[in-house]
Amino acid sequence: MTLRRRAAVLGILMIPLFSGCAFANPEVASASWSRAGVGVNIEQVGPLEVRNVLVVATEDGSAGTLIAAVVNNTDTRQVLDLEIGEGSEADVRIEVPAESTVSFGQRPSLDDPPVIEGLGAAPGSMVPVTFAAGTDEITRSVPVLDGCLPYLNGLEPGDQIDECPVLDNEVG
Repeated sequence: MTLRRRAAVLGILMIPLFSGCAFANPEVASASWSRAGVGVNIEQVGPLEVRNVLVVATEDGSAGTLIAAVVNNTDTRQVLDLEIGEGSEADVRIEVPAESTVSFGQRPSLDDPPVIEGLGAAPGSMVPVTFAAGTDEITRSVPVLDGCLPYLNGLEPGDQIDECPVLDNEVG
């Protein structure tokens, strides 16, 4: 097969990749991204697992709500400490009963999610979060979002966002 023919075949195979799907259309990328888990997963911090961690922030990023699920598969109560932001005094402590999961942000059984005052991270950014449990400590960058995504609407601290951009929900 000639080089020209190979390039033509490769071009044809790539058409679906760039024809209005997420890579070529940022609005569609946002819509499809909103259907997936957007938070950070930590398989192990001490005896705990942390799933889908993200922060839903106010428009100015001054405060946020922590969204996460913390899994304790041990037969004793565990504690997860979080330090949010660099040099921040925004700390959160989550107590997790033995053999259970504490979930902030799962509807309809929403536990009161911790509010982070002095967040200093606007929606669309990432904030460093240090997770500590037992003798383990790990730092990860966590996404900061606003309440415009349907499943996050109403989870931001304080007043809800009045106006959100309209996204095309059709993914190519």
